[in-house]
Amino acid sequence: MMGGHHAASGAAAWVAVTSTAPIALGLYPVSDVGVITGALVCAGAALLPDADHHSGTIAHSLPPVSERVTRAIAALAGGHRGGTHSLLGVAVFTAIAWAAGQITVTTQTFGEVLIGPGIMAVLLVSFALRALKITRTGTAWSWLASLSLAVLIAVYAPEEWYWMPFSVGLGCLVHIVGDLLTTNGVPLLWPIRVRSPRWVRRYPVLPFDDVWRRGGNVSLPLLGDAGSWREWLVMTPVSVYAVVGVGGAALNLLGVDAFAIWDASATWVVSTAAQLLGA
Repeated sequence: MMGGHHAASGAAAWVAVTSTAPIALGLYPVSDVGVITGALVCAGAALLPDADHHSGTIAHSLPPVSERVTRAIAALAGGHRGGTHSLLGVAVFTAIAWAAGQITVTTQTFGEVLIGPGIMAVLLVSFALRALKITRTGTAWSWLASLSLAVLIAVYAPEEWYWMPFSVGLGCLVHIVGDLLTTNGVPLLWPIRVRSPRWVRRYPVLPFDDVWRRGGNVSLPLLGDAGSWREWLVMTPVSVYAVVGVGGAALNLLGVDAFAIWDASATWVVSTAAQLLGA
């Protein structure tokens, strides 16, 4: 799956799980500030498994730091679509987010400032902004936008960071699901790789050959190759959903009940249509 689509799916998943709006599930409710900032953080976290790709979105997000980090991770994970694309990888990234949350500094002016989550936010938000093409590679805007958001929340709303580990875990999991639905699949049980037996590869007409890849990856290739028209067909409404969810939370902060307006408008349209059809 393409980097921008990974980011969009992470943001959409965050809105669906955390928002209490009528369009969401509200399984892990957070404030409107949490919905907005968490969507960006989760969008960035949905790119973390590709931290093993030296020429991917993450590598180009905050150069030269990001380029060196991705090369180191690739060496540890066994290359692209290795350990970072496994259930173990999700657990490791989530544990790192939890550990970062313990790094705090107490100040007289601002009280407790969460340094660790702030640093993670800088990285994750920069990944998301780059993947969504809001900022360009290597520009000062990438650093400025990421640093500004992280500092504002770390200083003025530190209570918002309790959801950081969950956001990172959700984003990584969404990424793996996205790649699972493409042709090459993912090594879910890495470092254990159970390669497909010879008879599966010998008779490619059987569906097992697509699901159980030669290198041990698992795939449910409903979306085909990365960047296919099927991927775009699915991810376009998912992206719109994320925008609507974040936009609704932003309007709520301004005192505008966006979803009440939407419900009223939808009711009016349905009622008007029924009257016209009845006439």
